[in-house]
Amino acid sequence: MRHTARTALAVAAFSVLPQLAFAHTGAGAVHGFDAGFAHPMGGLDHLLAMVTVGVFAFQLGGRALWAVPLSFVALMAVGGALGVGGIDLPFVELGIALSVVVLGAVVALGLKAPLALAMGLVGFFALFHGHAHGTEMPMDASGFTYGLGFMTATALLHVAGLGLGMAIGRFGETHGARYVRGAGAAVALAGIGLVTGIL
Repeated sequence: MRHTARTALAVAAFSVLPQLAFAHTGAGAVHGFDAGFAHPMGGLDHLLAMVTVGVFAFQLGGRALWAVPLSFVALMAVGGALGVGGIDLPFVELGIALSVVVLGAVVALGLKAPLALAMGLVGFFALFHGHAHGTEMPMDASGFTYGLGFMTATALLHVAGLGLGMAIGRFGETHGARYVRGAGAAVALAGIGLVTGIL
């Protein structure tokens, strides 16, 4: 049963990959759900952070498998509402870039944070991601459908991260954990590149 569930989750995760390949369509302005769905897919910072949330949840296991991603999506919706409402949030771009560094480092170090702390950490950074989505909503888009779009895309990216963690975990407990932590280190380095403007 557990093997079947893991296989199904991995298949769902990898079904997201074609969407990532078309993140930059160049087809002009899109609105509503499509615009919201495309936004998290269109930036390396969003992609890395959201997939890494899924990998982090995989590392923690148990209730974190759903609670950590859910916390990110929920707080991102709050940040999105702030952005749509024109309420400022300081250091949004820096917060997004730092989320990549911190989440990558947490995975690289294999930190087994308490569930509440893990949820708080990802939720804090989700506010910045959500605010960026909200402030960039097209003027003639519906806030509801736009928000539904970026929340759906984010949830799928989390599922991709969970699937990635499970796929890497198939290399065995020792090697799998090492590879997952290596991926986290690569994400953290990319985050440093984003903070410094190299990427």
